[in-house]
Amino acid sequence: MGSDAKDCDDSNNEVLLEKDRPPPSMQGSEQQSKLLTLPTILTLGRVAAVPILIATFYMDGWRGTAATTGIFIAAAVTDWLDGYLARKMKLKSTFGAFLDPVADKLMVATTLVLLCTRPLEVASFGQAPWLLTVPSVVIIGREITMSAVREWAASQDSKLLEAVAVNNLGKWKTATQMTALTILLATRDSSHGGPAILAGSGVVLLYISAWLAFWSLIVYMRKIGKVLLK
Repeated sequence: MGSDAKDCDDSNNEVLLEKDRPPPSMQGSEQQSKLLTLPTILTLGRVAAVPILIATFYMDGWRGTAATTGIFIAAAVTDWLDGYLARKMKLKSTFGAFLDPVADKLMVATTLVLLCTRPLEVASFGQAPWLLTVPSVVIIGREITMSAVREWAASQDSKLLEAVAVNNLGKWKTATQMTALTILLATRDSSHGGPAILAGSGVVLLYISAWLAFWSLIVYMRKIGKVLLK
């Protein structure tokens, strides 16, 4: 009798657990909602905007310039916005943390390559076709190197991962980089009368960004060296 009552209680508990458990379709929707959060959707939008950026870049006239610049500014704003929303609304996810830097690097690298394929239409820069190539190579090279280093650090211990965490130098690099690229995109077509001094300021900021990128790489490598030598 005692064993029968116990078996009956166990079966009743199992029934209750089955009732409390959400159906498979609901479980799938919950996983999907965690995957496609608002910040992640904004990040995916930046990735989807890359082909549009390329198409508008090769449009002639001020409309193409305005469209390309507007897309890049929108991407820069959503780059800040998705991180803010993820922290404010507690919507951080592993997929979002992976996708966000990928979207940023894809947008920046594409813009740098595009600018190198069509040099600035400014007379004072006409004799220096390499002017944008040099900082572009430094910036893209640094991003590729840091991506590989962070992937390697993630497979090691937590101290190495802390050593390559984003610091203030990296944030300044990103700010000057975004500002420089916005100016260069807006002034690349001289047909609408953009001042040469504005384009020059964009070039200067791009070189500052390249220097910050290179220096931040050295800082990260020093931190990694200290951890490995302990």
